This record gives sequence, C-alpha cells and structure tokens, in this order.
Amino acid sequence: MNKKGYKLVQGNEACVEGALAAGMRFFAGYPITPSTEIAEISAEKLPTLGGRFIQMEDELGSMAAIIGGSLAGKKAMTATSGPGFSLMQENIGYAAITEVPCVVVNVQRGGPSTGLPTSPAQGDVMQAKWGTHGDHPAIALTPNSVQETYEYIVKAFNLAEKYRTPVVFLMDETVGHMREKMAFKDVSEIELIDRKKPTCKPEEYVAYRPDEDMIPPMASFGEGYRYHVSGLTHDETGFPTNNNEISEKLVKRLVDKVDKNIDEFAYFEEYKLEDAEIVIIAYGGVSRSAKSAVDQLRKQNIKAGLFRPITIWPFLEKQVNKVSLNAKEIYVAEMNLGQYFLEVERVACKNSNVHKITKVNGELITPEEIVQAIGGNK
Repeated sequence: MNKKGYKLVQGNEACVEGALAAGMRFFAGYPITPSTEIAEISAEKLPTLGGRFIQMEDELGSMAAIIGGSLAGKKAMTATSGPGFSLMQENIGYAAITEVPCVVVNVQRGGPSTGLPTSPAQGDVMQAKWGTHGDHPAIALTPNSVQETYEYIVKAFNLAEKYRTPVVFLMDETVGHMREKMAFKDVSEIELIDRKKPTCKPEEYVAYRPDEDMIPPMASFGEGYRYHVSGLTHDETGFPTNNNEISEKLVKRLVDKVDKNIDEFAYFEEYKLEDAEIVIIAYGGVSRSAKSAVDQLRKQNIKAGLFRPITIWPFLEKQVNKVSLNAKEIYVAEMNLGQYFLEVERVACKNSNVHKITKVNGELITPEEIVQAIGGNK
C-alpha cells in the first residue's frame, strides 16, 4: 500500500475486503471459476476475525448453510458463478419467504450450462430477478470497478440486513479479475446497518409480525426467542397456513417492502447526459467501454451520453423513463442477447427508439463496437 492509502487489488479480493468491513463473519461456498478467489481469501481471513468459513459439498448446500448462519445471527455470504447460481435458486426463494438476510455474489461467466468458464458475460441478469419461482423480492447490485466492488458489497449487506432479504451482487468476470488501485476505508468511516432486533420479552415475540416499515424484527437463534421457520406461506407466528387471504398478504408484503422503498437504494451514474440525443445504457464491465464510446462519439460531434444502473433490480423505471424523454435513440449494450434491453424497451419505447448491442462470444464489448453500432466513424 502506498503513502496515499492505495493498493493494487483484484476485484474478487475487493469483494472480500468490503464484505469483511461490512461485518461478514460467515462464508459457505463451493469453488467455481471465476469466483474462486472470493472463497480462497475468505478462508484465509475469516478465522483471523473470529469468523467461520465452510467449504460445502455443492452450491445447494452453500446457500442452505448461509441461511443457517444468518439465522444464528451472523452476517453471511456465499459466492458462485453461472451453474452454481442456478443450483442456489431454490434456497434463494427459501431465504426470501423466511426473510433471512444474506448476500449472494455471482461473478458471471459465459453460458448456458458449463459454457465458457473463464470468459466474461452478463447472462444472469434475468435470473437474478426471476431465477427462483413465484413472486418474491429481488435486490441486485452490479459494480463496474474494483473500488465500487469494495463499496457496494457493503451496501449489499446493508440492504440485506435492513430489508431482511437475500441480495444478489452481480459482478462479471471482467470486474472480478481486473486489478486496479483501490482505497481502503477505515471501518469507522463506513455506514453499517444491522438487522432490527426485537425489544419485547421472548414469550411475547411474534416472529413475522411486521412493524410499520413492513419489516419484522429478527431474533437470532440461541437468544431465547423461539420461533418457527418455514418455506410454506405462513402467518405471523411463522407456522404454515392455507388461508388464502393471509398467504396473499404475506407475498405482497415481501415484494412491497423492497419495491416501495426503491428510492432509498436507486444507485446509478449519469455521464454527459445534459444534452445527449443518443444515450447508451450499460452496466458492469461493459459500462467502461460505453463511457469510452461516449467520449469518441463526442469527438465526432455526436451528442452521446451514458446512463449506468448500479441497482439492476428493482428496475430503475423512474430514471430510465426520464432519460427517454430527452433521448432520440437509446442503445442498451450488454454481454447477453438483450436481457436488460427488454426492461428498457418496455419503459422507454413510447418516448425513444430503443436498440440493443449484444455479444455472447466470451469477449467484452469494445468501445469501437459500440461506436460502430451507433453509426460513428462512417
């Protein structure tokens, strides 16, 4: 580390450092490219902080283990990539309905199936929203740099704890394996949120009775508060119910506690949008190419700008609609065949022409490819 406090850090390493700063003290996972360094570094550092690392037999067990760790009161995380993320979906749904805070890091790679294990992709965007069945809450953040990885994994933990829900941290191989300078922060400078705890006597505790903010206080197992945890729709006591009215009320509350608070965590970046007639929407590693493309287009007197969502889910409908009001053309650049494009088109098509720039060959979309797709350098 140099005198200014900067250090050359890999994206996956920054993910672990940020998680530890956020208070992560339990990690369960199964190594898979390109996320393996997250497990390796967690295994090295957690024991020095009084935490626990467990290598599980597979990704199903990994997701189950972090749910258990969180129920016991620890901030818990797992990390995986494409095929492993698919295997976690059933238990992600379990964490959602039982309102267990946890963080799932997905360093995306090419697919489907085993696909391209060492190549970048952004093919899990829709899976991060709809991978597990039924209606459920979904929060997903995606960084585009090593520094952002460090800072936004902290926010991922804060959101998980505040809203009692699993949070997906969508990196891509580009961000996970790049090395950049990063400034570490003193823990005292980092805003940390812990889950809301009950203040009543143990015998008065009703585990799933929400406060006015739609979120119930959460007691940890072993603290004297006894309650039932079930993946079935349940009443406020946590016990299963077949009552239609209670079941619907539960599912709506689970979704509303996130969707109705989106303004609290609508993270995004705007670049040269003030007079932009052409807007590129890109996220993660591709957004770096998109920003360079904007600069190249500006040199050709093409009024281009960038809108970069950091909060991928819930969809930033209000912000995208605002962008579309002034843009003549919108181009969505992503390393898949148009997953985020579908959402942008749904919101923006009434105001702008919406196009997609896609690539699924395991290579990052270059600035030149974006420029050419928009019609520059003719």
